[in-house]
Amino acid sequence: MYSLIDTHAHLYLAEFELDRTSMLERAKQAGIEKIFLPAIDSSTHTSLLQMETDFSWCKAMMGVHPCSINENYQEELAIAQQYWDKRSFVAVGEIGLDFYWDRTFEKQQYEAFRIQIEWALAKNVPIVIHSRQSTLACVQVLKEYKNSALRGVFHCFSGSLEEAQEIIKLGFYLGIGGVITYKNAGLGPVIEKVDLAHLVLETDAPYLTPVPHRGKRNESCYLQIIAEKLAEVKSEKPATVAEITTQNAENLFL
Repeated sequence: MYSLIDTHAHLYLAEFELDRTSMLERAKQAGIEKIFLPAIDSSTHTSLLQMETDFSWCKAMMGVHPCSINENYQEELAIAQQYWDKRSFVAVGEIGLDFYWDRTFEKQQYEAFRIQIEWALAKNVPIVIHSRQSTLACVQVLKEYKNSALRGVFHCFSGSLEEAQEIIKLGFYLGIGGVITYKNAGLGPVIEKVDLAHLVLETDAPYLTPVPHRGKRNESCYLQIIAEKLAEVKSEKPATVAEITTQNAENLFL
């Protein structure tokens, strides 16, 4: 059995309320040795931090998700900032830009992204980027910090080879999740051309469940399926994929 790190899973959400302990047991049995939990907003920070307290191998991030940036965004940022003032976290996340649902608060999303990047630089921790329909916009923001120690991952990467190359040029990782198992997503041919040195694995549970479980709730034990699919795409052994992506995750987060 090889060890894996799930670099992105929202396991503190209500979807796991009834079976969180047994779900984590399944993850352990599937070789998942650590799980990183990205924050969303103040409505779930308490359950996020409680989960980290209850399960010490699950590590919390802190930040405000771009979909939670609206008219009260300054209040949300202030709450997250207070947590950072009290303690450290494995990363600032998940943060970024989301142009998929709604662009009403685009200006505020940019402002919140830059403010939270500054937190990461001040605390010397990575950032975990949400970049739905906004990958190149996020890359442009990161270029403003190119002479800094900023580092991180584009979570749930599903873009083009050109986008992948731009991200890698910045020294950032690509988070590979269930999308790699979706035939029509076209991610396989892109990742085939990307060195494993630039990849980390994630589930984004309870979302983006890999095939053959698509349509059901995602959970961390399915990271094994993602690792095996990545091995197939890269013509590598699953153990090699596990070793390299786990090392990458440790280099980035720990």
